[in-house]
Amino acid sequence: MGVFSSIKEAIFGKKVAAAQPKTTPSFIPTEIVAVAPQPVEDNQAGEIDVVTNLEAIDASDGRNLKWRTSIVDLMKMLGMDASLQERKDLAMELGYTEALDGSAEMNIWLHKAVMRELANNGGKVPADLLD
Repeated sequence: MGVFSSIKEAIFGKKVAAAQPKTTPSFIPTEIVAVAPQPVEDNQAGEIDVVTNLEAIDASDGRNLKWRTSIVDLMKMLGMDASLQERKDLAMELGYTEALDGSAEMNIWLHKAVMRELANNGGKVPADLLD
């Protein structure tokens, strides 16, 4: 699984990332329901509200990271490795063509590219996070 796939799964939830059976089991233990990510769908097309899901993750995280502008904070909040190597891997995966040096330019590009990819993969992302 690629780095972006891990980000997408953490935000959208495994329910959306993997195919689900059409039938619902008659018994679901409460412990599983309480911790399973519940993606927020806000329209008939099934778009996932990325900001609502990230705000919920942020509230439960408690660190008040700056996920709206920082790829490092976004990855940390999602429980991922935010090391330079992981960000280099993500940059290569998303087509970054400049120096893979962890610069502010690279990190800003990565954040915007992740938001664009989330939008391209069924996420509802506001314009201010895309540009």
